[in-house]
Amino acid sequence: MQTNWKERLYFLAQLFWVFVRIGPSTFGGGYAMLPVIEREVVNKRNWIAEKELADVVSLAGSAPGGVGVNAAAFIGYRKAGITGAAMAVIGVTLPTFIIIITLSLFYLKFQDNPKVVAALKGIHGAVVALIAMSAYRMAKAAIFDKTTLVMLVLALLILLALPLTPLFIVAAGILVGIGMVRVKEKTGKQANTEKPSSSSQELMYPEYYI
Repeated sequence: MQTNWKERLYFLAQLFWVFVRIGPSTFGGGYAMLPVIEREVVNKRNWIAEKELADVVSLAGSAPGGVGVNAAAFIGYRKAGITGAAMAVIGVTLPTFIIIITLSLFYLKFQDNPKVVAALKGIHGAVVALIAMSAYRMAKAAIFDKTTLVMLVLALLILLALPLTPLFIVAAGILVGIGMVRVKEKTGKQANTEKPSSSSQELMYPEYYI
């Protein structure tokens, strides 16, 4: 029993430290954090599978609050319950809080400095690259047939043309997805809900049990 308690405490500390390291990447917003989360949580530690991360990001984006913080809460809860969610959220927000206070003090004093303005413009470009990489990685897992491709294009066109909040797009995506699966099943077509794989083990990763 004592050993299990020590193992759980060690894992919670590890969870906190991982998200402390991830936290500073939120400078460009939650979506800029996703490549770092994938590297730390999926590739290095195999806490969740790549496909599951795509699901987490979808849920995090549809829930109130920041995407990065929501994703941290989902992952923390997935691995260690409510305590894990709390440790992940505290870890991911703590460095952000410290950084933003420091930057606010710095910006108020040097906001008109040309070098500071140039540095911020460079950061903007880097953030766009991070978000684009996140979108590309999500698309690899989410776009796997003509139906999902059409839904992507339609959602993008609607967001560009109409002043709708993303919540409506997410809700519409849920309804359309359920409807398309039912239509395919009734017409005798194969209704895939994930990307086909040559091996069922390709999207599976070992879990940590605590």
